[in-house]
Amino acid sequence: MDVIVLGLMLLSLTIWLGLLCFRGQFWRVDQQLEIGETQLKSLPVVCAVVPARNEADLISTSLRSLLLQDYPGSFNVFLVDDGSTDRTANFAEGVAHAVGKPQQLHIISGELLPPGWSGKLWAVEQGIKSASKFAPDYFLLTDADIEHDPGNLRRLVAKAVQEDLDLVSIMVRLRCESFWEKLLIPAFVFFFQKLYPFRWVNNPNNPTAAAAGGSILIAREALERIGGIQVIRQALIDDCALANAVKKSGRQGDKGTTAIYPIPSKGRIWLGLSSLTRSLRPYDSLATIWDMVARSAYTQLNYSPLLLLGTLVGMPLIYLAPPMCVILGAVWSNWAIALTGLLGWLLMTFAYYPTIRFYKCSPWLALSLPAIAFLYTLMTIDSALRHWQGRGGAWKGRVYPSSDNL
Repeated sequence: MDVIVLGLMLLSLTIWLGLLCFRGQFWRVDQQLEIGETQLKSLPVVCAVVPARNEADLISTSLRSLLLQDYPGSFNVFLVDDGSTDRTANFAEGVAHAVGKPQQLHIISGELLPPGWSGKLWAVEQGIKSASKFAPDYFLLTDADIEHDPGNLRRLVAKAVQEDLDLVSIMVRLRCESFWEKLLIPAFVFFFQKLYPFRWVNNPNNPTAAAAGGSILIAREALERIGGIQVIRQALIDDCALANAVKKSGRQGDKGTTAIYPIPSKGRIWLGLSSLTRSLRPYDSLATIWDMVARSAYTQLNYSPLLLLGTLVGMPLIYLAPPMCVILGAVWSNWAIALTGLLGWLLMTFAYYPTIRFYKCSPWLALSLPAIAFLYTLMTIDSALRHWQGRGGAWKGRVYPSSDNL
């Protein structure tokens, strides 16, 4: 038995060494929008599209932050009221008048959801269609629960223009105030970065593609090149699906263009963190975070029972084996097992610590990653169960089909 346990622990240790050395340095938090120059050499026209469904509690703060952006170029906001029953549109109109910018806000009453579309993407499609009359160079696709730093749009545009990018996205700073948020939210970001290493995403020669739906700046030319939002109309994980489509598309030529700024040529995208722009969405209980993860975890596995099985084997091996070996080694007085387990635990703690520090949580929480991973594994199992029961993808009173255009 000792030999088997030691063998499993050595395998776990090898996996962690491989992740740290060869997985795109996913554990680092140095890919941040606020790092670098933000000077604008041109002023592209930008239109923001905000799908909103029953967001009366948050829309005042989020919309105010959009309308008060310090971007010096032409900027308009298109809010699509997606069948709200809580006067979301009324609150939005009031905010625009309160900040003295009613002319910049355009409120669109969403049409009935047609077959084959997710609610959010149908709202985004309507917003883009209305905004197109301004012939924008870029669309800012953002959620109704995001509070933008005043310089967020300026930095996004500067990043896109200076580096010739088709798409620039930031994972906004998620709310991390309650006990459950401090325990589980930084890990959500950590797991996302492990799945989509930002350095790989930002490398045009690497096929890995991802984006974060809270804040995506996309060039109109790139959106038209991939066939518009309709190409991902059923995607549950729509942000990553959009990034994947853009990165795959590349450029087909720029003959006849009259653009005043460089047009991207290789489907280049960039994804990073933001320490200033933040999500207002509260996840102050285990149930709310559980629902958020379970909504799309099985989708991330492409609804594959084999990938689910691999997850159920891999997560315990990678995250639970090290602390268990520390305990078993101590009980059995087998210090080789205990020390090997401790080394594995320290490696994962080392990997997780930068994210914990970024979210300004207690350093001791870095040691809790095994327990957190166990909870996320249970959420993934629940996600699969919901899918098999026909309840997968439930959000805002809607349940979406079990297909995704990733």
